[in-house]
Amino acid sequence: MDRLISLLKTNARLSNAELAVMLDKNEAEVANMIATLEANGTIKGYSTIFDEDIISKDAVVAYIELKVTPQAQVGYDDIARHIAQYPEVESVSLMSGGYDLAVTIKCQNIREVSSYVAQRLATINGVVSTSTHFFLQKYKENGIMLVDEAKDERNYI
Repeated sequence: MDRLISLLKTNARLSNAELAVMLDKNEAEVANMIATLEANGTIKGYSTIFDEDIISKDAVVAYIELKVTPQAQVGYDDIARHIAQYPEVESVSLMSGGYDLAVTIKCQNIREVSSYVAQRLATINGVVSTSTHFFLQKYKENGIMLVDEAKDERNYI
């Protein structure tokens, strides 16, 4: 299963026939393995990595750190689930260090990010403080390079 998971992480578009050859199994075995991974929740879904600069040149991605007061009986879970419901939110994670939650959002502009933080995040009961950072350039995501290899033109005459 580990090898199958590794192959799917690298390229989820591989067909069962291609995976069968790589794993020295037949297609039915591969289909059953994938079905098992989907049924037991190991595979949560499939996605495509896009170059967001091509799709939406004006979109802004922000990384927001939150200090929160954990709630009795549920800790950070209820706040994290509440935040995850917003359509702007791409990810929410519990983290160690000076902050408790890390939230990544995508908006159309900086004004939308500001509004989201001020009107939605900061008003959630239990949120103590936020720190917002903006992604200026993504170079690699989910193991995939997003930029072409730069040519070093120094010393060229």
